[in-house]
This record gives sequence, C-alpha cells and structure tokens, in this order.
Amino acid sequence: MELPSSENHHQQQQQQQHQNVVVMRHGDRKDNFEPLWVTTAERPWDPPLVEEGRVRAFCTGRKIRNQLGFPIHRVFVSPFVRCVETASQVVSALCALHDDPNNLTGDNVSIDPSKLKVSIEYGLCEMLNTEAIRPGLAPKDGNWGFNISELEGKFPAGTVDNTVEPVYKELPQWEETVPGARTRYAHIFQALADKYPTENLLLVTHGEGVGVAVSTFMKDTTVYTVEYCAYTELRRPIFHKDQSFTAGNFEVLTHNGKTGIEYIQNVKDDINGMS
Repeated sequence: MELPSSENHHQQQQQQQHQNVVVMRHGDRKDNFEPLWVTTAERPWDPPLVEEGRVRAFCTGRKIRNQLGFPIHRVFVSPFVRCVETASQVVSALCALHDDPNNLTGDNVSIDPSKLKVSIEYGLCEMLNTEAIRPGLAPKDGNWGFNISELEGKFPAGTVDNTVEPVYKELPQWEETVPGARTRYAHIFQALADKYPTENLLLVTHGEGVGVAVSTFMKDTTVYTVEYCAYTELRRPIFHKDQSFTAGNFEVLTHNGKTGIEYIQNVKDDINGMS
C-alpha cells in the first residue's frame, strides 16, 4: 500500500485500501520437549526453539507467503529468543528468492532483504508473571538480559531496520496482571498498525497475545487453543486523503481451527439459550 503520489494526487483525492496485520505465536519451545534443560540453562526463562520449531516456523512463513495474497512489509518481534528464532525462519521464507519445497528451514536459503524490514518490540513480549513464566525461573535481580544487538544478529542479513523507535521503550514490570498484559497486547497491535498504516505487518509474539488479537477484534469470543506458530489475520479499511488517513475497525479473517487457533463465540447467548 502506498500514499497517492503527487502526480495522481488530484485524481485520487480519497482512496480506500486495506491494511493487513498477521499476529503469530512462536514455534516449539525447548523446555516443553526437554524438561531438564532449565536445570542447567543460563537463561531458564528464555528457551530457544527445538529443531521442529524452526521447521514449523519456516513452513508457516511459506504458507503466509503463498496463501494470504498480500506482501508483508514489516515484521515486529518479541525480544524472547523463541520469537526471534521464529521470526528469522519466517522472514527467510518470505524473502526467499526461490520457493523450493525441499527447504525445511531458512538455512542456506538465498533471500532478497529488500522485501521487508524487521524490528524488535518490547510491547510484544511474554506476560511477565507466573502465569507465563514458570515459578522460580524469572531472573532474581530483575534483569532479563535482552541484548538487542545480539538478537538482531539472528535475523537474516540486511533485514533489520535500526531506525525504528519502539512503541514500548522497556519491558513491563514483573508480575504484571493478566488483564494488564491483555490490555498491553491490544494496545501494541493497534499502535503498530496506526504507526504504519500503509504497510502490512507481521507481529511475532506469544500465545496469550495471539488470543488477544482474536478476542479484541471479534466480540464475545473466547480463545481456548493457540498452537505453536498459529496465526490470525486482521484486516481494516484505510481511507487516504491528502497526506492523512482515517481507518476503520479491524475484522478477524481467520476461521476457527484453520490456522491453529480455536475459539467459541457468543458464549452468553449459548448459555442463555440453554436455560
């Protein structure tokens, strides 16, 4: 999506387009497959992906590229390493010069880095409470130790946009409430979309965040399953006039159970109907 150029500005006084935002969960995390990993890990609160997770992420990136019907312009990523490694694989799939079905990961895949740009966004991080971080695993000194330069080095060469100012300049406080985290997720989705209204976005976050992306924009919905690398697609109309824009509301285009997300709707109506 682009703003009208000066040449056709008068012919396109007001132009309607759509902005697409894909919100995706990370891939398979190591501590869920190797329970003893946390006993020796230097950063037990920040597990990487297992190999199956890398494969799942790359293949999901290929699916997004081939099935959604629009390009991704920007990718924003939680600083947790499982999300960074997931995004790295997805970006490789989205930017691949050749879509070879024999490739299962982004290793040794040639890419065109001009296709999109990647940035880390603290607002997409995991819920910082014991609902999400297992008891006793959070850093005792409160220092989560995210080295942004080191994390950016995990993305494919040439894809990082160092000019982007994050919406959230720092992590939430430890023991944020679940409602507080859900409010944060809803805010960051809206804020990033409003910051880049002419671009389609991919937001790589955590399971709770993906659930919020559905329940916030599909009223009376309860999400009960978000699988690894599950994603939801949001779309809204954008109306451009001169150099400003107005936006409609997001709608959820993801069908129940089709992309790893399961939910129920109109819970109150169903209960009332049974009484």
